[in-house]
Amino acid sequence: MSSSTQKIFDCHSHWGTAKGHIFRTPEELARQEKIWKTKGRHWLEAEMMDYMRANNVRTILDLSFHKMLPIEQIREYHDYAFGVARQNRDVIFGHWLQFDPRRGEESLTEYRRARDAGAGFMGFAVSGQGVGVPASDPMWFPFYELAIETNTPVMIMTGLTGIGQGVPGGYGIVLDHGHPRHIDFAAARYPELRILAARPAYPWQDDMIAVLLHKGNVTYELHGWGPKQLSDNLKKEIGRRLQDRIVIGCDFPVLEYEKIVADWKTLGYGEEVLQKILHQNAEAYFLGKAD
Repeated sequence: MSSSTQKIFDCHSHWGTAKGHIFRTPEELARQEKIWKTKGRHWLEAEMMDYMRANNVRTILDLSFHKMLPIEQIREYHDYAFGVARQNRDVIFGHWLQFDPRRGEESLTEYRRARDAGAGFMGFAVSGQGVGVPASDPMWFPFYELAIETNTPVMIMTGLTGIGQGVPGGYGIVLDHGHPRHIDFAAARYPELRILAARPAYPWQDDMIAVLLHKGNVTYELHGWGPKQLSDNLKKEIGRRLQDRIVIGCDFPVLEYEKIVADWKTLGYGEEVLQKILHQNAEAYFLGKAD
């Protein structure tokens, strides 16, 4: 474990612990190594917090695996995460919460409970691929309207997901449910909605750039891929027209901070742009200022 003085505002990572890890089985942990080339394992809570402190990280965690479980179990996992977060607010800025929109008011009620739990930022994460309901579907409209009411950003996933990758049928996930067209639709219908598009939008990266250039209420978060793997067009735009609209997610524990930061530093951006990407843009987006 190495310490770092480089400040990082990580807008999307996951719990690495046995109770919260996105990968629940030995087989899933083994696929982490195959896809992301990092060791799949479960971390202790204190070990995970110390690792993030050593890397000068403040993070928003996505507790995503539980979204299709009964609501009572969802509450149990939320209470676990919020309890750890209250004790580590210097590290955990908040959470992205994923729900099945078909549950309607039941999901919205649990979000309101979480929002009032005193455990930091709480925002919706919309995984159209994960629940089989794309972000343009009217079932999401009550979630967007609640986010507008509370001036809370909504994260909408796009591009290729690593979940189910390489498995026959891909766990039934339809990749097109993550096409940027669904983000474009939500941004057009709800101009007051603050949308954080999430993941490099492979294989539709130019489509995503077009949405960003056209819709001023969309910002872009890049988790799940190392920066060297981003498309050439995206790398170019990050240094030019999108330099104030890009934030990073490490996607811990499948990727780790030392390599992510080191790789960003190899791409040739000036120090001003690099600091925007690593923390200043996120601070402005979530806190209304850059420190």
